[in-house]
Amino acid sequence: MAAVVRTGVPSLSTFLPSAPNKVSGLLAGEALTAGDACYIRASDGRIMKSVGTAAGAAAKVRGFAAETAAVGEAVTLFHDVDFRYGTGLTPGADLYVSTTAGDLGDAASVGGTGAVGYVVDATRIHVWESRY
Repeated sequence: MAAVVRTGVPSLSTFLPSAPNKVSGLLAGEALTAGDACYIRASDGRIMKSVGTAAGAAAKVRGFAAETAAVGEAVTLFHDVDFRYGTGLTPGADLYVSTTAGDLGDAASVGGTGAVGYVVDATRIHVWESRY
């Protein structure tokens, strides 16, 4: 699996995402960077980076961080939206949870077996929640 490389700081490119496409009011359980794939940790309701090293809750995606957040800061997650993410991306390619926390890859991982998005064009991706 090859990593899908972020260029600069990813940013939301969907104009005015609707309320059902975001989760807000939760706190970061670790330092998050804009564009990180995230899940909600059941033990304390904190937002954590998704990681596909094993099947389980941590490999699921509930949304993508719109901004950088330090531990304990409020986080808004978005899903079913577009992000400006990189350069030279391959349009139409599926995106999966990577074995590197918060990142995306171009192939399924042990835990990230279902696609969580696809590449729209050379710079944008469309992402959604895990569907399994």
